[in-house]
Amino acid sequence: MNNTALTEKHISLGAKMVPFAGYNMPVQYEGINAEHATVRKAVGVFDVSHMGEFILKGENALDLIQRVSSNDASKLYDGKVQYAYLPNEDGGIVDDLLIYKIDEITYMLVVNASNIEKDWNWIQKFNTKGVEMHNISDKTSLLAVQGPKAAEALQSLTEIDLASMEYYTFKKGVFAGVDNVIVSATGYTGAGGFELYCDNEHAETVWNAVFEAGAAFNIKPIGLGARDTLRLEMGFCLYGNDIDDTTSPIEAGLGWVTKFTKAFTNSEALLAEKEAGVKRRLIGFEMIDRGIPRHDYEIVDAAGNVIGKVTSGTQSPSLQKAIGMGYVTKENAKEGSEIFISIRNTPIKAKVVKFPFYK
Repeated sequence: MNNTALTEKHISLGAKMVPFAGYNMPVQYEGINAEHATVRKAVGVFDVSHMGEFILKGENALDLIQRVSSNDASKLYDGKVQYAYLPNEDGGIVDDLLIYKIDEITYMLVVNASNIEKDWNWIQKFNTKGVEMHNISDKTSLLAVQGPKAAEALQSLTEIDLASMEYYTFKKGVFAGVDNVIVSATGYTGAGGFELYCDNEHAETVWNAVFEAGAAFNIKPIGLGARDTLRLEMGFCLYGNDIDDTTSPIEAGLGWVTKFTKAFTNSEALLAEKEAGVKRRLIGFEMIDRGIPRHDYEIVDAAGNVIGKVTSGTQSPSLQKAIGMGYVTKENAKEGSEIFISIRNTPIKAKVVKFPFYK
């Protein structure tokens, strides 16, 4: 089991620790609902240092990224971030990721913890033009400071003007007295905020400074449990649940980050699929009758025919109702459609709604 640079800190704070993607991670401190509310209303801090970071460097770095990723990275400028995915050759998804343009020949890719080795090997396979690749995952810590009060809580720690930073941009600078920290206006919660990348040796310094500066804003540590309920309220996909090696990115609603203005892995087949029209779609739904949908529960129609499967589900702390995501046949994917979730062999009524659940 791997530890992050802050594992001991979480244990000392009384976190409930669980194995996640090969790491010993805090799932909750005071409870998922309370932590969820902290992020929606104020500011909370996640240790997400288990995520993977790769540096790609050289005059062919952009060319490599363009060939392996779905989005058009040529549109990036220095300090800009882009969401994309790595298509496989069978119509599925190797992983979803963030692409950071550091300068003309240097990029950082941020990948999911469970896929670090798989993604590295996949990109390496296409590295035929000598791009310098560095896997800095093991020496990089990542804190996500999320919530509407994040900019105010952190501003005293840096000269970077946090309030004026646009969504999906980043700056590199001094933060909490530590040089070369990447401060990124990104996150996985829909609550606004920043992600802070630093070397492991500075993680505790940054963590302590963030909590000292944020004390007046009632800042709290947040576990992975609330990270999941927050992302689900926004309809953000979780790799391994809502998307994986077998799911079509077109069916998953990732057409917006699939740019057919260039050639990339499996782009011809994906374009053909888009033009032919998909047979199923990833939808959001909310429960009408009582019941909590869970991963892999069957979705059925009024006659009891299986029309799909739940990929993610929870009781939404913000909305006080059960919500979920899942794939259903195209005919049942229209907003307002009545569907049923099979919970312990009983069909429980739900309806298809638009993402995000929480506005």
